[in-house]
Amino acid sequence: MPLLFPVILGSVRRDRQGIKAARYIIGKLKARHDAPVLVDPCEKELPLLDRMYKEHPKGEAPPLLEELADLFRRADGFVIVTGEYNQSVPPALKNLLDHFLEEYFWRPSAIVAYSAGRFGGVRAAVALRTILAEMGMPSVPSTLAIPTIGSALNDDGSVNEAWIDKAADRFLNEFVWYAEALKAQREAKGTPY
Repeated sequence: MPLLFPVILGSVRRDRQGIKAARYIIGKLKARHDAPVLVDPCEKELPLLDRMYKEHPKGEAPPLLEELADLFRRADGFVIVTGEYNQSVPPALKNLLDHFLEEYFWRPSAIVAYSAGRFGGVRAAVALRTILAEMGMPSVPSTLAIPTIGSALNDDGSVNEAWIDKAADRFLNEFVWYAEALKAQREAKGTPY
């Protein structure tokens, strides 16, 4: 069976480049016969965090939160696509992530980072690792960092630099290994609490 992976995009900027990285990684996951689902904050339009999903009385959360909670509970892992804003994560990404908690538990995450410059968003990835671990979806050791995203990827997510495919294949092999291992453990033993 294909593994279900929400691909959570972090940027809502008008001329955002991260959508290229999201399209790219979705294409790579589909080629592996997995089931990626784009979670785009431009489409979801969550308000600034006032109440987490779990803070709403049962059955009274807004429909968008119910939709995302259902998707996240069914997920086998999460791919987080982040740009680097002032050496950290975009505020839209943090806001989207913060609306949920238990829905992430016992599932791995994988970070796709990007930037306009040479560092490929790695400083944001470092900051994001701590956040994801605290939320119960620790990131796999590898990061797919894409520098100079404006020229490295095309609008449709196709690559202009061959090294990206090789790095992505290794990155996804690692991520899927963790996703399969944690899924097997959840199915065999449930969760610790």
